[in-house]
Amino acid sequence: MFGLTALDLARIQFGFTISFHIVFPAITIGLAAYLAVLEGCWLRTQRPLYRDLYHFWSKIFAVNFGMGVVSGLVMAYQFGTNWSFFSEFAGSITGPLLTYEVLTAFFLEAGFLGVMLFGWNRVGPGLHFFSTVMVALGTLISATWILASNSWMQTPAGFEIIDGRVVPTNWFEVIFNPSFPYRLVHMSVAAFLATALFVGASAAWHLLRGRDNPAIRKMLSMAMWMLLIVAPIQAVIGDFHGLNTLKHQPAKIAALEGHWENKGNEALPLLLFGWPDMAREETRFAVEVPHLGSLILTHSWDGQIQGLKEFPPQDRPNATILFWSFRVMVGLGLLMILLGVWSLILRRRDRIYRVRPFLHMALWMGPSGVIAILAGWYTTEIGRQPWVVYGLQRTADAVSPHGVPELATTLAIFVVAYCFVFGVGIAYMMRLVRKGPLLEEPKPYGGPGREHTPARPLSAVDDDEVLAPTPTARTRS
Repeated sequence: MFGLTALDLARIQFGFTISFHIVFPAITIGLAAYLAVLEGCWLRTQRPLYRDLYHFWSKIFAVNFGMGVVSGLVMAYQFGTNWSFFSEFAGSITGPLLTYEVLTAFFLEAGFLGVMLFGWNRVGPGLHFFSTVMVALGTLISATWILASNSWMQTPAGFEIIDGRVVPTNWFEVIFNPSFPYRLVHMSVAAFLATALFVGASAAWHLLRGRDNPAIRKMLSMAMWMLLIVAPIQAVIGDFHGLNTLKHQPAKIAALEGHWENKGNEALPLLLFGWPDMAREETRFAVEVPHLGSLILTHSWDGQIQGLKEFPPQDRPNATILFWSFRVMVGLGLLMILLGVWSLILRRRDRIYRVRPFLHMALWMGPSGVIAILAGWYTTEIGRQPWVVYGLQRTADAVSPHGVPELATTLAIFVVAYCFVFGVGIAYMMRLVRKGPLLEEPKPYGGPGREHTPARPLSAVDDDEVLAPTPTARTRS
């Protein structure tokens, strides 16, 4: 099929499915934390604005959470179907780590998710807030186990190889392998940024269309504060992560920098743009900034790193893809910092909700967090090649012995099914975003200042249905 081998198709299939899947858990992590903050603010201030925002975003969270669960099920099956030799080789490490995720995070989320989504009128405010916090904690625990498994594949530690299989010898070293802390923090912060940009874009969309109310303004304000504070922190985290990668995976750094060889004792320039040519072993059309590469990569004015030519050709990752995926991630990160700084300037002038060019930028930056996550994930995973477990098992040795027709057929089925199922889910989620938060005015009942009925998560019914005391109206979602 188009000259692709079975290995190529297996990699494309896994890359396609994980590209869909990674988006939903990232937004789930950010939205769960956002909901916990909103409910905490409501409990502290009793301002209906926070309650209404909670109800609005809880609906979107529920749809996103469901799509994340569905897309995640496929990932687990692929380890046995398409990558059976990997499972045989490293299953004693990855299997327990994924099991721990189910036993801790998934059970925690499942236990409290129902209370969080449907218990607003059925449990006390303290218990409901506790449930929201537990769901948010569960999403972070889930990310911890998944990244522990993936990080071990990047920087394996705490094991022995016995009879051609990996055997864990120290679970602490397995979990807290050299790259795990950096990758966990980097990914978690990326999830918060992606969610903040999503929330900010939603608010900007409504403001640009003249829908200006306190809830919309609060959405934009909270999102921009998160962006202003966290985006620069993410840049610092990325620098530490890069230094760790340089230590343990120098070929990956050489590839994403388009660096082929050192020239005497010359300092490394930073290549802003160019086209790494794997066949010619050079980066063509390079636009360089002298010394900046040394300063960023080694924190010295004239430091050097290994060039790609120092690694055997069969051990080099694809520099052409890595060079540009990395720059997409970094470029979007710089735009996030710029948007956060712009929001601060406008906030100090009390114009943040009225300057249309700023609102347009906030709107168009909405998908940038997700795109940056995907670009960063491609950089990480493609940069590990040609290894599936770095330095231990090659990707070509991990794939199941399927033929091209079988893999091409299943890939086509995945593309059609995913585009339909998740296309419908995303369209519905965007429809909810376009509706915006519904502000509920206090209604007299039994005395001045008392509301007729509390708002409920996942309620999309009309006011007449809200007033009806039937079980159907009380539980419709």
